[in-house]
Amino acid sequence: MALKATIFRVGLQVSDIDRHYYATHDLTVARHPSETDERMMVRLLAFALHADPALAFTRGLSTGDEPDLWRHADDGTLAQWIEVGLPEPKRLRRACGRAREVAVFAYGGHAAELWWSRHADLLDGLANLSVVNVPQLASRELAGLVQRSMMLDCTVDAGSAWLGDGATTVEVALDEWKRPEPAT
Repeated sequence: MALKATIFRVGLQVSDIDRHYYATHDLTVARHPSETDERMMVRLLAFALHADPALAFTRGLSTGDEPDLWRHADDGTLAQWIEVGLPEPKRLRRACGRAREVAVFAYGGHAAELWWSRHADLLDGLANLSVVNVPQLASRELAGLVQRSMMLDCTVDAGSAWLGDGATTVEVALDEWKRPEPAT
């Protein structure tokens, strides 16, 4: 018998000072049986950092041809493709060909650093790719916020995010490894 996803209800208040985006999102997040609380919370953080009414969680780990999050433009084209973890460069090259913007949220401490040192040169030529590292201490602290029903506030300012539940706030100083190249 296959294990089913665990469903989480999340009320997420986003105050993104960097993008001048302020909104509340009522989210239903399915955690795959093989997914950890840490990974799920990095997905939520990625959502908060790219929050938009059209941004959606996908089937993610359940399928090989979808990212963790994506946003389609009004014309149906793929505007954003967001991956969490340490994806293969081949997958990211394909994603960069399909979407206008591709973002990776790497986490895992030393494993993430090794992934980046191994693949940085290959990924450098992908003009529409950004890679952000979520520090290991922060991603583990984010996992401590998990409850089946969550009310979270996220403030984003000057490259850092603060995600909290009213009792506990986790500061995430994002380490930007790669920025997308400016459009010409």
